[in-house]
Amino acid sequence: MGGGAEINGGGSSAMRRRRLAWSLTKDDFFPEESFKSMNNYVRALEQIPGRLANRILTRSNVETELEVKARSANEMKKTLTWWDLMWFGMGAVIGSGIFVLTGQEANENAGPAVVLSYVISGLSALLSVFCYTEFAVEIPVAGGSFAYLRVELGDFVAFIAAGNILFEYVIGGAAVARSWTSYFATLCNHKPDDFRLHPHGLTHGYDKLDPIAVGVIIIICIIAVVSIKGSSRLNYIASVVHLVVIIFIIICGFIKADTKNYKPFSPYGPHGIFKASAVLFFAYVGFDAVSTMAEETKNPARDIPIGLVGSMVITTFLYCVLAVTLCLMQPYKDIDVDAPFSRAFVAVGWSWAQYVVAAGALKGMTSVLLVGAVGQARYLTHIARTHMMPPWFAKVDERTGTPINATVVMLVATAAIAFFTDLGILSELLSISTLFIFMLVAIALLVRRYYVTGETSTHNRNKLILFLLLILASSIATATYWGLSEKGWIAYCITVPILIISTAGIWYFVPQARTPKHWGVPLVPWLPCASIAINIFLLGSLKRASFERFAGWTVFLLLYYFLFGLHASYDTAMASQTTKMDDAPYKKIEAGENTSTATMTPTGF
Repeated sequence: MGGGAEINGGGSSAMRRRRLAWSLTKDDFFPEESFKSMNNYVRALEQIPGRLANRILTRSNVETELEVKARSANEMKKTLTWWDLMWFGMGAVIGSGIFVLTGQEANENAGPAVVLSYVISGLSALLSVFCYTEFAVEIPVAGGSFAYLRVELGDFVAFIAAGNILFEYVIGGAAVARSWTSYFATLCNHKPDDFRLHPHGLTHGYDKLDPIAVGVIIIICIIAVVSIKGSSRLNYIASVVHLVVIIFIIICGFIKADTKNYKPFSPYGPHGIFKASAVLFFAYVGFDAVSTMAEETKNPARDIPIGLVGSMVITTFLYCVLAVTLCLMQPYKDIDVDAPFSRAFVAVGWSWAQYVVAAGALKGMTSVLLVGAVGQARYLTHIARTHMMPPWFAKVDERTGTPINATVVMLVATAAIAFFTDLGILSELLSISTLFIFMLVAIALLVRRYYVTGETSTHNRNKLILFLLLILASSIATATYWGLSEKGWIAYCITVPILIISTAGIWYFVPQARTPKHWGVPLVPWLPCASIAINIFLLGSLKRASFERFAGWTVFLLLYYFLFGLHASYDTAMASQTTKMDDAPYKKIEAGENTSTATMTPTGF
């Protein structure tokens, strides 16, 4: 925009370029042929069935995902090592989940057995980490799970996942920002609501306005757009301070521990444990942001596995020890749901310690917000490169090497949600989107290992599809029965064996079509199938209201896709086919099968 204008005169030229850089036109958002005129747009709407079929049946490829980086005008700077990624991983994860939701779930759903809830959700997260790591090493781009799903499951599934990825980041950032206010209030000897506005007439859950959360997000936005390496250094410092405080909590907490508080251990039974686990999965959200930094990593094949897996193992261990510490300090019914660790020290007579804990929690939440801001912007950048979102979001600033447009827009949305919405609503919304995406990534990994267009036979492809459908059906049936029946067990005797037999069927009857070049998930297909089953099971433990809100968001995504995203991505694919006829063809899910219309067979995109 304006880069090609012929302007003479030193200072005036620079000022003119700056003005042009910030001028926006329709073509910055919808430059595709379908949006050139109203007649074109009407024709595009009439072709929705054919275009939708084309987008569902087409898959991208690794080479294309790497090539679309050029649409950002400038490249992101490769400055990160495994050490940076390790600290980014811990900084992204250890935040409001452990410092707020632990108290909420111990008090309301699990009791001292909340430690088992962390083990279950940690296992699910670790399985997902394995899947993400293989993809991030093989496809080192900023798109994260969006790029992985686009390569293996096609454009349409990738877009639905992309919408939920962005939703996950906005909701997650808003939840952390509101938690930041809670611990800041503790540090100032106030209750959280003392710093919130209480207007009359708003719906419950949306009636406590949080201006401090908005201010924190604005500061994070400024840091995130300046430099990725600077963000890494700040995250490193904050995470070190945070870990020191965590060690302080564990040591001092055990000094004031009382084993009587651990009885009864599981007052709400298995259902309470799994319900808490589904919500506490929020505490592990954020590690996927590290996979979006693959494009800025010096040696992805070495650095990403160490950074991702290492940070998740350390985080899970710390979570479990912290959960045990909290429940030993106080009876579970007395645990404060807003600032549990700070108030626990007050309850045992160490009031001074609450300020240390609050300061450490604030440091941790600041890291989570920063890494989330970095990750969500890179997701949106890569999605915009495919034109499923307006390409204006894909621009990378030449000076900073960061996606400023995407960063600012995502954080404005985060601030708006944080200003209005209660933490309880946010945490359940976040868990459902995240579990859904992680399930899709595990399915995509199985497709990647067992299906390659032109190499996998139709017979083996059909067997893979059959076994995957059985795994999904048995997992959904198990989760549904768990949610509907308090004490029943007969259905598990049917659904669990089907799950195990179907996984064994892939292992025995379907030969692997691809071997990872650098790093691969061990025990395939068992670990990815376990990830699918656990993620679906945890989904079944969430409240009905969460599914209603999730369905509403999905409907909104579909409306946007049918009206805009479908046509923009279709036109971009057709343009790519026209200009790059010699590139690798866009792979089909049905090997060797063509769509009914020749123009619906995009290549290279």
